Amino acid sequence: VVQEAELSTKRRVGESEYNILVAQSNLAITYENLERLDEALRLKRDVYTGFLKLFGEEHEQTLRAVNNYATSLVRLERFGEAKSLLRKTVHMVRRVLGESDETTLRFRSSYAAALCQDDCATLGDLREAMTTLEDA
Repeated sequence: VVQEAELSTKRRVGESEYNILVAQSNLAITYENLERLDEALRLKRDVYTGFLKLFGEEHEQTLRAVNNYATSLVRLERFGEAKSLLRKTVHMVRRVLGESDETTLRFRSSYAAALCQDDCATLGDLREAMTTLEDA
């Protein structure tokens, strides 16, 4: 995969941490498109923790990265982890980015999906998902 070579080169030549994280994110998307979901998840987790260290938890890049990571958790049906991650950040993203920001809307959608798609979802989970989407 071309993105694997690009990432390796960036690491060897000492690219900035930001550029390496962007390359990792692009590689994660490629892995997802190839149905290599576990590898994509690992990279998305690394990108999230990398942006968290680089910019802090309230930076837009970090918030996008956490949503991408949580979306992958949902896709792999790891709903508990996704709900926990999104629940603790959804209010922050609304406060930091605003109610109508695209990332905020994606967060709400991801959180609602994590609540609804779980076979163990309770009536309370479904109500919370509806409220989350209606508030958008």
